[in-house]
Amino acid sequence: MNPVLIEVLRGGTVESRHAGALAIVDASGAVHTALGDIERPIFPRSAVKLLQALPLVASGAAEAFGLTDEELALACASHSGEPAHVATAAGVLAKLGLDAGALECGTQWPSREPVLRAMAARGEVATPLHNNCSGKHGGFVCVACLMARNAGAEPAEFARGYVAAGHPVMREVSAALSIATGVDVEQAPRGIDGCSIPTFALPLRSLALAFARAGTGQGLSAGHARAARRLRQAVAAAPFMVGGTDRFDTRVMQAFGERLFCKIGAEGVYCAALPELGLGVALKIDDGAARAAEAAMAAVAQRLLKSEDEVLRGYSHLVLRNWRGTEVGALRPAASLGSV
Repeated sequence: MNPVLIEVLRGGTVESRHAGALAIVDASGAVHTALGDIERPIFPRSAVKLLQALPLVASGAAEAFGLTDEELALACASHSGEPAHVATAAGVLAKLGLDAGALECGTQWPSREPVLRAMAARGEVATPLHNNCSGKHGGFVCVACLMARNAGAEPAEFARGYVAAGHPVMREVSAALSIATGVDVEQAPRGIDGCSIPTFALPLRSLALAFARAGTGQGLSAGHARAARRLRQAVAAAPFMVGGTDRFDTRVMQAFGERLFCKIGAEGVYCAALPELGLGVALKIDDGAARAAEAAMAAVAQRLLKSEDEVLRGYSHLVLRNWRGTEVGALRPAASLGSV
């Protein structure tokens, strides 16, 4: 049974407990910290978007189409669908001579409520550009368009169906995941992600290794190492694109820049790279609670970076308030995280 990582207090009494597992690994594969079952395969979901974007840079597509820091950061994002996110995603497609119809991620309303309400008040409808994965999918379409150019094919036609496991673009993405994690993903349990691409169940230890490699370049090909560095630099330069207003990933990377790359995944997953320490982090909250995953990631980052940063503490010891604004409780790291 996995240990409790986060406790939820009401007043001074523990009301809920969130169990989970945590792996911290260096680029050689040596385990720095292991809490719980770090060998059980889990679906990392959007936490691996940095790894899925490696072919965008390594293939030369990002350079060929002149992608900016903002556009590269959006390729690693689970964004809130705010106007800047939508405009940036549209700008990538415009460089390809395409529009939102090229995206196969599906339509999603913005997750930021004021944006959603404003759209509804204006009578606007959501499009695939509002999907939190539109930047990642724009990156996939960029890779497809470069492949089409090299093959003398029509770009829009070549890109069609890029979400399928057998499409040349998705084969490159799967290969990048295999190389980074050291796991043959074609042999791993497979599902379909929320944005329709394949998602693979991988051990936390392997995911942490992948992020240690992404942070240091060790264990990656020269092209993938360069791509990981370029993507981390882009995210540090434009962290708003990775999440949005008041989002954990954005706020933390605004505070720490290239010292910390972190990315949430659905169902309580977090992955991170700490380049200066040569470490990668992967954690999973058993019950899928995103709030608990953020608290655990913040607590781990505090300990590893030896930081008293207010942004991190604001999440690791999140104050809970009721609808009147009255403080009613808090989140706190459980004793198990004291061993990090």
